[in-house]
Amino acid sequence: MTHRIVVLGAPGAGKGTQAVRISDHFGIPTISTGELFRKHIAAGDELGRLASSYIDAGNLVPDEVTIAMLSDRLEEGDTAGGFILDGFPRTLPQAEELDGLLGDRPLDAVVEFVVDEEAMVGRLLRRAEIEGRSDDTEDVIRHRLEVYHEQTAPLVDYYLERGLLVEVEAMGEIDEVTSRVIAALEQPRVP
Repeated sequence: MTHRIVVLGAPGAGKGTQAVRISDHFGIPTISTGELFRKHIAAGDELGRLASSYIDAGNLVPDEVTIAMLSDRLEEGDTAGGFILDGFPRTLPQAEELDGLLGDRPLDAVVEFVVDEEAMVGRLLRRAEIEGRSDDTEDVIRHRLEVYHEQTAPLVDYYLERGLLVEVEAMGEIDEVTSRVIAALEQPRVP
């Protein structure tokens, strides 16, 4: 059985932490767009130079550049048994591009990490304090959550309609959340 999985959730929902744990459990790679950008920029290849030009100017990397990087990455042998996408798609047009890219190897599941918004704000403020990120104020965090709801939340309906959405309560201890995610992913789903 393959596990082609997308993880969704607002900032602070624990996507990155859980993606690594799911990856370890199923023996599949986690693919994050941030890592793809860093890899291509470090390699100095054409896609990396292109991405860097946008990032250096303070702009978002266009979808076509991100999709090209993702397409290259999905051709690597370690993705044959599946993968976890963390950070992509973020918008409906990106989800549609991903569908086209995957073709006859569609997604198996989309995990949405559900958390209480006030708890998330508190979690992000604590993380900012621990990591010394003074730019992560409560106003900035609330703005990031608004942007998430505007741009990414519509993906929930998109994947729900396709029978791919798996909602997981993401509050609690890390091990508890991991157990919930794995149990949900191992449940047979009716497409």
